[in-house]
Amino acid sequence: MSTTKIFACGFGVGTQNAKGEWLEVYYPKPLLNPDPKIVEALQAACQYSEGNQSCTLTVDRLSTLSEALDAINAHDLAVIAEQMKRSHRPLVITLLAEDVDPQSTPEVYLKLHLLSHRLVKPHQINLTGAFGLLKNVAWTTDGAIDLEELPARQLQARMEGRILTVESIDKFPRMADYVIPTGVRIADASRVRLGAYLGEGTTIMHEGFVNFNAGTEGPSMIEGRVSAGVFIGAGSDLGGGCSTMGTLSGGGNIVISVGERCLLGANSGIGIPLGDRCTVEAGLYLTAGTKVVLLDAAGQEVKTLAARELAGQTDLLFRRNSLNGRVECLANRSAVELNAALHKN
Repeated sequence: MSTTKIFACGFGVGTQNAKGEWLEVYYPKPLLNPDPKIVEALQAACQYSEGNQSCTLTVDRLSTLSEALDAINAHDLAVIAEQMKRSHRPLVITLLAEDVDPQSTPEVYLKLHLLSHRLVKPHQINLTGAFGLLKNVAWTTDGAIDLEELPARQLQARMEGRILTVESIDKFPRMADYVIPTGVRIADASRVRLGAYLGEGTTIMHEGFVNFNAGTEGPSMIEGRVSAGVFIGAGSDLGGGCSTMGTLSGGGNIVISVGERCLLGANSGIGIPLGDRCTVEAGLYLTAGTKVVLLDAAGQEVKTLAARELAGQTDLLFRRNSLNGRVECLANRSAVELNAALHKN
């Protein structure tokens, strides 16, 4: 068998509804740019032809797969294959030859795992159309349940003398039910979706939220909202109740990001990307069209412009003047040099 070059792959166990449609997939050890020998073993274990494909993995083929993985010294994967021989859930192998728009739920879940395992960063992998490929699912104490099948499952649980708790109804599950990155603290696991990237040293407090294809370089303290597509640089803090504008809402196509060592004050918000060492005052929401008055080192007005013209600039402090209500921008006092943008007239 010729081995197709694969950029990502994984085998795992998932949940299907009564119609055989995938609801979710758990990949214990997703692989990025895997060894061709591992790819060959996975191809042999399913009826893979070419391109991006998800193949049902039968239990009787797991012994062969385990032996093949052991033979190439992929012992950690071989152990997982052995464990899965006892599975009562559907098994799947997903092989992605190229990073194109996902076409199935198993493909989406593999890419979400790659993000949360820190194998890729937000915007480094194609998730176009992923939202539409996922079903709204009831995430319960019995796992993922199709919404149409939920009433029957609730009744069955009651007849067995127990209560089936519905923890959420969403397209995305909690990241912590699939991946626990090293060196992070998450006060409320329901606030971080699978597909979030949390760098080493990140703390997500109770009111913090991190969406899929978003996250932190770490270390960071997140007490606000990190929307889809937003990436937070190392050493930056998001204060309680603050918000970053994502590209899923508002119709914008600007990729919002926060540079290193920035501070978003409590209840503030941004609709532009920030460079390094920027501060947004508590309570100030800075949209792309917000009129901002630039001040020089002496506190004198230089010019007025839209906030989008300052996108990505470093060493800026944004504040609202408490006397006249205007939004002002000046050099961040923690910066060593005055940003050149403040002298541009």
